[in-house]
Amino acid sequence: MANGNTKGSQQHFSSRWGFILSVLGIAIGTGNIWRFPRIVAQNGGDDGAGAFLIAWISFLFLWSIPLIIGEYVLGMKHRRGVVATFIEAIGKKFAWMGSFVAFVATAITFFYSVVVGWCIYYFAYTLTHSLPDTMETSMTIWNKYQSGGWPLISHALAMGLGALAIWKGVSSIERVNKILIPTLLVILLLSIIRALTLEGAWSGVVYLFKPDWEQLQNPKIWLQALTQNAWDTGAGWGLFLTYAIYMKRKFGIVKNAFATGIGNNLISLVSGIIIFGTVFAVLQTDMGMTKPEILEIMKTSGPASTGLTFIWMPQLFARMFFGNPLAVLFFLGLTFAGFSSLIAQMELPTRVLIDGGMRRPWAIISVVLISYLFGIPSARNLNFLSNQDFVWGLALMISGAFIAFILIREGLANIRQKEILTNTDDWKLGIWWERIMKFFIPIAAVVLLVWWLSLSASVDDWFNPFSAYSLMTCVAQWIIVVFILLLLNNWINKRMNNQSRLR
Repeated sequence: MANGNTKGSQQHFSSRWGFILSVLGIAIGTGNIWRFPRIVAQNGGDDGAGAFLIAWISFLFLWSIPLIIGEYVLGMKHRRGVVATFIEAIGKKFAWMGSFVAFVATAITFFYSVVVGWCIYYFAYTLTHSLPDTMETSMTIWNKYQSGGWPLISHALAMGLGALAIWKGVSSIERVNKILIPTLLVILLLSIIRALTLEGAWSGVVYLFKPDWEQLQNPKIWLQALTQNAWDTGAGWGLFLTYAIYMKRKFGIVKNAFATGIGNNLISLVSGIIIFGTVFAVLQTDMGMTKPEILEIMKTSGPASTGLTFIWMPQLFARMFFGNPLAVLFFLGLTFAGFSSLIAQMELPTRVLIDGGMRRPWAIISVVLISYLFGIPSARNLNFLSNQDFVWGLALMISGAFIAFILIREGLANIRQKEILTNTDDWKLGIWWERIMKFFIPIAAVVLLVWWLSLSASVDDWFNPFSAYSLMTCVAQWIIVVFILLLLNNWINKRMNNQSRLR
């Protein structure tokens, strides 16, 4: 092979089933099982969290699924990574824009690998230790792990195993996901059955789905709902674009986008039911706490509830018949879920480097080393990890708008007619998709950002870039990245264009 690019362009997923499981692997991950419950806990009202769920489900159909369709189209049409696709589709001056989309996904990978490392640790812990049966014991395990050197070791292990999973390209990715995803679904099914049979669990389920309608007047709810749905599904990351490079046209863009988005949200709801049911059962039934006390504990299980799943799931399994082996299976499933998303996130920058002329082994090694180094601050400090999750989670809204921009520039009507409707085995895509991409997504991104920025500017400490959740911490980091990418725009173009001439 002359270079990694040629090899990558010849690879395809071998079957529709392998492709579906792989793209479900993008969507189904710790974003569902770890992030979704904690974001719901942070944004729930006094009476319930249903208002957040309403906004979250709305954005599934108004944001995530339309963008997933768009990413599939771009990947299949251009058969190149995110940056090269932007250059090829809308011109050299937009190389920085494609690079920003790729960077956001990679910045999330820096701390996402740390979270996958937590999953690995808890899998090993439950395999070798008895389960904690009290909140105090569970908190001690969590705090002891976070205060030692284990997060750095487990972060390195996650990156190393992720590299092995993508080493041979799409064939190894497909094989891994054929094992990971079905195993995870079986484990989650067992977990929800047991959680719902705990005394007091249904109080948590009622809280999860009961809407506090006044919350819908708060822009933060809509902003967090949009970013969580993008986080959940992987929409706007460029991940589906990357996998679509290896997608056969007969697989069907529209049906796969809907299956991925809806299947993903169902897994998130299952995870939410498990966590909320367990927490209410343990605290309300076993410890006699009131609902306000329970909600306060959920919101303070680590910075921004980062420890929610890891603190409470062991206690669920401690109350189960065969709890220890089931706990081992759960954290193995959670590890699998993390890996299925992590390998997609690692494949994206790897593909960008391959497009720039780097051979696949060196591209993977570069991604691993850079991701590990930039993930060290998150591994050492939960507040830093929460800040990065906040900053780059919100940036997914900008990435989604950029994906919509490239599709608008290429011509939405032409794309729908020539790239989607020509597949007779796929579902028919209506004109609604064009209108959502052209009007709703750009307008929603601008309105929500301006709405949030204006309200955040009135809060004390908004101007402090070192405050974890301030306006300025987002703006400053976004501006720095965009400024650097604008400076490198011509260099990025030269790398991509030189490689194009070699193909």
